[in-house]
Amino acid sequence: MVSQTRHSHAPIDPAGLADALKPFGESRMLPPAAYVDPAVFAWEQRNFFSGGWSCVGFSAELASPGDQRAESVGDGGVLLTRDENGVLHAFANFCRHRGHELLPCGVTAQRPSIVCPYHSWTYDLDGSVRAAKGFKGTDGFDATKWGLVELPVIEWHGLIFVDGSGQAAPLAGALSELDELVAPYEPERLVIAGRHTYDAAANWKILTENYHECYHCPMIHPELCKVSPPKSGENYKASGAWVGGWMDLREGMTTMSLDGTSLGLPLRGLDATGLRTVIYVNIFPNVLLSLHPDYVMTHRLTPLAAGRTTIECTWAFAPEAVGQPGFDPGYAVEFWDITNQQDWGACESVQRGLSSPHAIAGPLSPDEDAVYQYVTMVARGYSGQPAWVPRATAPVG
Repeated sequence: MVSQTRHSHAPIDPAGLADALKPFGESRMLPPAAYVDPAVFAWEQRNFFSGGWSCVGFSAELASPGDQRAESVGDGGVLLTRDENGVLHAFANFCRHRGHELLPCGVTAQRPSIVCPYHSWTYDLDGSVRAAKGFKGTDGFDATKWGLVELPVIEWHGLIFVDGSGQAAPLAGALSELDELVAPYEPERLVIAGRHTYDAAANWKILTENYHECYHCPMIHPELCKVSPPKSGENYKASGAWVGGWMDLREGMTTMSLDGTSLGLPLRGLDATGLRTVIYVNIFPNVLLSLHPDYVMTHRLTPLAAGRTTIECTWAFAPEAVGQPGFDPGYAVEFWDITNQQDWGACESVQRGLSSPHAIAGPLSPDEDAVYQYVTMVARGYSGQPAWVPRATAPVG
């Protein structure tokens, strides 16, 4: 797992995990309990989401001093703030007085301080106590001891990651190889011009596994197959907290849209290969990052239950494209909204199938090597091992 710390074993049959960890071509999928058992889901929330780094949003959502936003992280919540010096902070989302949430999850505020809506305890944007009503001059009360609980936070190419455990290894080493792939797309420079939120009746891992293969594409994605050959490309041999690969565009197609036409502008940092391919990567545990010649699509997954996940999907374009008169992101949004809903429908069917008392873990096809990478990552985490092994030469930071 991204935390690279050891945890207790998940409540899953060890023999089933051993089958998932066999060499590719001999292995099985995760046991069905991984997708349907509430006890496994609770373990994941504690260990995968609260227990290490996960993505909680975008830097653009906290661009100015005074910006505040609350998001869920595993079993708890996090309050993000941008202070007067432009520094981003992350705090456990509860007041140190009586535990009231400082902001409801998903809510954004813009103010020069953090104010608890229960008893009006007030904090500076760096988490220190500014005022505790009724405590001034009280013997034994030391305001410096009652600041908010701060959590590690990092901004990576416009995404915000928080370590819910406060103890995870630095994230930079886990993403060092991926950074080389993502940097030319400059996601931190792009402007979000489209956003959809989906509620899928499927486990978060089913959604991610679906993302990692196009074995299913000829059956359910005619629009996608029209612009990108489903057997094109290959997967990366990643050694970090991510899994992914790339696919080609068909001859005459310039991007992923219903007719293969782009109504935006090519991203300025791409070479000839980047203008003819689409990269699909998953940053464990909850980001799906799709890098196109002219836009970047991001799926951020928030698990709500073993069989329910919210997916926030955004589309970001070059600022010079968004600034053109009459710019409409619909050419990209419509294509992926159709494709997303096809995927969610398939994933929901998988969820129902795996809920059968007769379900057993199935084999992986030769076209599902990225699924294998992902499944083994999860299985190692379930077994109490580090989910990924960084290169000895990987930088830390």
